[in-house]
Amino acid sequence: MKGLVLAGGYGTRLRPLTHTGPKQLIPIANKPNIQYCIEDLRDAGITEIGIILGNMMPEKVQEFLGDGEEFGVRFTYITQGEPKGIAHAINCARDFMGDEPFVVYLGDNLLKNGIGAIPELMTKEGADCVISLMPVKDPQSYGIAELSDDGEKVVRTVEKPKVPKSDLAVIGVYAFNRTFFEVYPRLKPSWRNEMEVTDAISLLIDSGFKVVPHRVDGWWKDTGKPEDILEANHLILDGIETLNEGRVEDGASVMGRVRIGKGTVVMAGSVVKGPCVIGEGATIGPGTYIGPYTAIGDRCTVAKAEVDDSIVMDDAVIDVEKKIVRSMVGKGSRILSSAGLVPKGERFVIGENTTIYI
Repeated sequence: MKGLVLAGGYGTRLRPLTHTGPKQLIPIANKPNIQYCIEDLRDAGITEIGIILGNMMPEKVQEFLGDGEEFGVRFTYITQGEPKGIAHAINCARDFMGDEPFVVYLGDNLLKNGIGAIPELMTKEGADCVISLMPVKDPQSYGIAELSDDGEKVVRTVEKPKVPKSDLAVIGVYAFNRTFFEVYPRLKPSWRNEMEVTDAISLLIDSGFKVVPHRVDGWWKDTGKPEDILEANHLILDGIETLNEGRVEDGASVMGRVRIGKGTVVMAGSVVKGPCVIGEGATIGPGTYIGPYTAIGDRCTVAKAEVDDSIVMDDAVIDVEKKIVRSMVGKGSRILSSAGLVPKGERFVIGENTTIYI
């Protein structure tokens, strides 16, 4: 079985962070989202993986992933270009897949318990397709699956129905065999002008192919918005174990489950309270408080500030006597004090889709 990870799309809801890189590379607990997907596929025994590239700085995805050796897999890069829907992206990988069954994993999704049950279910049921399902509170915002009375088969899938007939969202992990490519030529663009994967699944059902549901255990997150990423960061940090490869000075306090990278210094007078993670080569302090559910990236400096329930990306500097909560600070960003500057007042360079509370 092969794997396919989708790394396209514009990530408009994550601007300005996605002005400088694909959304799949945004770090969650100091690890790019797409890396979790790769590791889930690898842990399920899938090592031949296609990476679908869009037109949003695809070279950055390739630079990070390389040939796959670092992750114990092998990558083949496939260019989709202009995003025309998930089904279109899958069809771009037809030559790569050949006649083998495959698992599709959207590169901005996260699953607590991995995807190992999906290929197992595909084989056990002799299915042509397995779709992962999760109950949601707002089913009209998702592709929704309707099941047979016994719950063993999928009878219909609908993309963002106005009147949903179930609360089971089709989440971003699927398994298919070559029958997907048989029905794809009959697919038509949706009202969004996209080739919807839910429509492709419905075509499989209408054509008599076997589509079975997989109800996901544990949590699932689609990290399409800043609040989703912060929640995913929270969920992952809940599961970390303590590891200190840095240096904690006398007079500093580290409490709870905290992971500190090599070369990082927690200076005297600072407090770090877990669960949280601090990358390599960072400086925390003096007089700094790092609160629970915070991820501080590599080579960051945080001085004087209080940072709680936030993501601070690589090479950022925070040097201001302020409390920062539920925030995302982009790579290389600087948050500094305006004390002593004339005229008095707050100073900003605000990117698109940015919200600031002062």
